[in-house]
Amino acid sequence: MSRTTVQTDAAPAAIGTYSQAVKVGNTVYLSGQIPLDPQSMEMVAGDIEAEIRQVFDNLSAVCAAAGGSLADLVKLNIFLTDLGCFAQVNTIMAEYFAEPYPARAAIGVASLPRGARVEMDGILVL
Repeated sequence: MSRTTVQTDAAPAAIGTYSQAVKVGNTVYLSGQIPLDPQSMEMVAGDIEAEIRQVFDNLSAVCAAAGGSLADLVKLNIFLTDLGCFAQVNTIMAEYFAEPYPARAAIGVASLPRGARVEMDGILVL
């Protein structure tokens, strides 16, 4: 089975020893995305909703580079520094996804890289 890495300039470059995604067969494992602007590599300005949208945009760009879309996402992990923001995640997620929705976990964490309030990773099946 072949293993290839996925890279796109439409999402933030990896800021460590990892790939934006790894494709094995027809499965794509997406690395965590935080709300970095892919051009400036700076955190997006604004409230938690701006951060959530940027994370979904970043994930979408990596999905596209892998040959898929958010519609191919079968598992989504959401990490939040404040689980009180979960309703906002649900509202915005409904703009990016249609049924059938992916399996999902929401996890409260103490902190995320670069002071992000949200990070997401996932698995695609193409």
